[in-house]
Formats: sequence, structure tokens, C-alpha cells
Amino acid sequence: MVLSMGIGAKLKEAREQKDISLESLQDITKIQKRYLIAIEEENFAVLPGKFYARAFIKEYATAVGLDSNELLEEFKEDIPSPDEESTVQYTRINRSRKDNNPTKNSQIFSLIPTIIVILLIVGIGFAAWWFLQQNTNDEPNDANETNDNEIIRRNENNNDNAVEDEEPADDEETNSEDETDEDTESEQEQEEPAETELILTEEGSVSEYDLNNPGEEVIFTFEASDSVWFAVENEDGESFYSSTLSPQDSPVELDLTGEERIHFNIGFSPNLTITVNGIEFEYPVDPAEKDVQRFWINVNQETE
Repeated sequence: MVLSMGIGAKLKEAREQKDISLESLQDITKIQKRYLIAIEEENFAVLPGKFYARAFIKEYATAVGLDSNELLEEFKEDIPSPDEESTVQYTRINRSRKDNNPTKNSQIFSLIPTIIVILLIVGIGFAAWWFLQQNTNDEPNDANETNDNEIIRRNENNNDNAVEDEEPADDEETNSEDETDEDTESEQEQEEPAETELILTEEGSVSEYDLNNPGEEVIFTFEASDSVWFAVENEDGESFYSSTLSPQDSPVELDLTGEERIHFNIGFSPNLTITVNGIEFEYPVDPAEKDVQRFWINVNQETE
């Protein structure tokens, strides 16, 4: 009775036939040795995630001269599918969002009494100011009437004084123009676009970011300091990039304009620098502490 060979044994056999050690294979594929051993032993639970199983097997097969597509098709029943893991992650994220909503609502309601008190204080202050203005306007103008004769007499004796009396009108016009310029400048400041922000909203095995006010375009740039594998896809599973990037390669630029939710899977974060619209991305966990990192970025075009 002939036992069928598993995918791990087949990969190991091809490696040994080409006389490639695990250390050499690690240098070729940039996959850590412990992950290569786990693939040969078909211990896929050791890998950083189910998504990595297919990617690492493809890199392994290519390095030992096997057709990766045929190999994955032949053993597709033995390789874990990333769909199940994605479903669990989406459920966990949705549940955490629902759990946070009551807290946010309670905080909003707790602010209502404070807002009402502030409005009352402002209203009382405005009423007091208006009352004082009315009293000032109702005071008798006896002083003005007493000085009318003096003003007329001075105007008759000295016409130059009349010219001087007219000069403040020019000052009022100048002040009016200055006020108009200030109003125009304040309107221009209000029309300036809101500043782009990248905010960490949830930290965990799969973190969450909000990209607020990115502008008309959303451009991501990836630059490698050493060889690194990474993948980028949207919420529907559409892949924009899934490969290994080397320092000799030109930086990868992805135009993700129009995407509302983007998933990033970084195989070795210390080797990869990410910028979005010119803003350098900071990983949710220090790359020195965690090499494999996965996170979502939610794109919000307009926020208050």
C-alpha cells in the first residue's frame, strides 16, 4: 500500500534533491527558518496567520523549482483558507464597535446639562449688555445742546477748524476698509481645507486606523530597507499588492483613491517604511517588538 505524500513532505523532498539547506532557503525566500520547518511538518498553526500559509508555500515552491500554482491546487484541501480567519476578525471588530456605542451616547447625554448652563450664562450676559446700552442712549443730551453755540462760533471765526472737523470722516473710511480686509482674510482662513490626520482607534492583533480628510487622492508609498513580503487588499478581498519588495526595487506606489477600508499585512515591519499622502505611517506596535503586523485603515473624506 503506497501512502500519498503530503505537501510538506513534497516540498522537503524537492529541497533535499536540490541540496538546499534550511538556512540557504531562509536567505532566498526571506522566510524565517522556524516557519519553513513548520511548512515541512504541515504545522500551519505556527505561522503568523492562515493568510501566510499560501504565500509562504508559494515562495518555498518557487525557490525549490516546483510549480507553485499546481502545488496549491493539488493540496488545496490541506492548506488552511484565510476566509475563516477574516470572518472571525470582522465579527470581533463589529462587536467591539457595538459595545462602544452606549458609552459614546452616555457621554453625549452627560454634556447636555453643561451646555444648557453655558447658554443661560451667555444669554444673561447679553441681556445685561443690551440694558446698559439702552440706558446710555437715553441719557439727556444737554451737554451737546449747551456746546452747540460754541461750535457754531468757532466755525464762523476760523474756517480751518471746519476742515479739520471733516478729516475724521476719512479715518472712518480707512477703518471701514481695514475691517473689510480683516473679514475677507477670516473668510479665506475658514475656507482652508481640514488637515489630514491618521489616528490609531483600536490596537490589538489586528489594529484599526482612521485616515481623516486625505483630500482628492489617497496615495500609499512603500520603501524597503531590506527584503520584505507584504500584501494590501480592500474589504472585498481585492488584492492591490502581494509580493516581496527588495531595497534594489523602486518604491511601490499604490493609488487607493475611492477605497473606504484597506487591509495591510506586513511580513517583517522593521524592513518596510510606509507613507500616505506624504505622511509617514507609525506602526501600532514598535517594529522592534513585533515584526509581523496587520491592521485596517478606514478612509474618511470629510470630518468635523
